[in-house]
Parts: sequence; C-alpha cells; structure tokens
Amino acid sequence: MSVAVEVSEVTKVFGNIRALDGLCLEVKPKEIFGLIGPNGAGKTTALRIISTLLLPTYGMVRVFGLDTVKNADAVRSIISYLPEEAGAYRYLSGWEYLEFMAKFYAKNNDELREMIREAAIISGLGERLKDKTSAYSKGMKRRLLVARALMSKPKLAILDEPTSGLDVIHSYHIREIIKKYVREHGVTVLLSSHNMLEVEHICDRVVLINKGRVVAEGTPQELKEKFEGENLEEVFAKVVKLA
Repeated sequence: MSVAVEVSEVTKVFGNIRALDGLCLEVKPKEIFGLIGPNGAGKTTALRIISTLLLPTYGMVRVFGLDTVKNADAVRSIISYLPEEAGAYRYLSGWEYLEFMAKFYAKNNDELREMIREAAIISGLGERLKDKTSAYSKGMKRRLLVARALMSKPKLAILDEPTSGLDVIHSYHIREIIKKYVREHGVTVLLSSHNMLEVEHICDRVVLINKGRVVAEGTPQELKEKFEGENLEEVFAKVVKLA
C-alpha cells in the first residue's frame, strides 16, 4: 500500500471554533512524518482524529485503507497513540505498568513476555523498572510511555510531542529508538513536536499547519531551500508570519 495515512478535506468544529479547516495530508508507509505548527494550529486535534479519538465534522481519514469512522476498531488494532499529556499509573512499578498495557495487545503468554522484554529495552530504564512510577523523573516516565507505544510494533505510531520537556540525553535516546523502529520493524511514525531541531533531524517529510490548514509541506531540506532558511526554525517563523 502506497499510503499509510490519508487525510482528505478534514474539518473539525468545536462550537464557534474551527480547529481544522479542510486539512489534507498523506503519510507514506515506513516514514517519519512531522506535523508542526504554532499553538492552537490544530495539530493535536488532527492526531486525535487520525487515532479515532475524535470524529471529524466533515472529511475523511483512512489509515492503511481503513476508514477511521466506519472501521474504528480495526484502525485501533494497528495503531498506538501517545498523547502529550499521557501519564503512567503511579502505584505500579515500571514492569507492572508495561505488563498491564501489554495484556491489551498480546495474543498469548509468549507474545506477552516478548513484548515486555522489548519494552524494557526500549525504555533503557534497567533496574529502575522495579520502582514505582511515582518515583520517576519526567524523562523516565516519557521513556516508559514511548516504550509502551512502540512495544506492540504497531503499523502506525502516533506520537504527540514525544520528547516534550526532556533533557538532551533523554530526547536523543527517544529519537534513536523511533528511528530504529522505523528501520528495523517497518513502523510508520506520525509525530508532532515544537522542537524544530528534532523535526529537522528525525523526519523524512514535514507538514506545517496554521489555523487548521496546511501552509507548507516537503522534506526539511526542501522547506529550507524554498523559504531560504538556515534551519527549520527559521522556516517555521517565516511561514507562520506569512500565513
């Protein structure tokens, strides 16, 4: 299949607010696709619609050919979604949390054990997985949550600000894990981030949205050349100002 995610003329209205306004985009299989834009641009709304958590007011979304409204359960079985504000159960240890979440995906005990083992490697938390998550730093929690999102090897991983608030070392670890999963397991990644350096270095293609619409699209290099920016941060500032 040549298209992993197809968003066609999607509009989302909340009362008097038009969060998305005819949004169109396509994500290819096995690519890391970045969705960027200023606060209030509609990024999180778009991710929630693609992940079946919200219904579009108008328009259509397909994930690997499946309509997210008509085939919501089938879509949920092949994706994982990590919200920016996600948390872990504070009274569970890291191991217990991963086991609890893995039970939603594993078909048998062997698959369950393999999934938990894989998640432990992804997180890189080692012996700290024995500790309750209430004792984790923000970076440790985020690494645990990214592990949860990737351990099932979903066809599509939707990550909203996967490195939000993390230091350089934690951010680097998570970016490397994401790239590894795309390369080794064929996972398609759709992510949103305010970190332009991160987007520039990890994403194959980028869409910049503003006021619920696409205002620029291309590879990071194409966008830098088109808008004469030294980096994606400059491009971002120029495009938002023009829009």
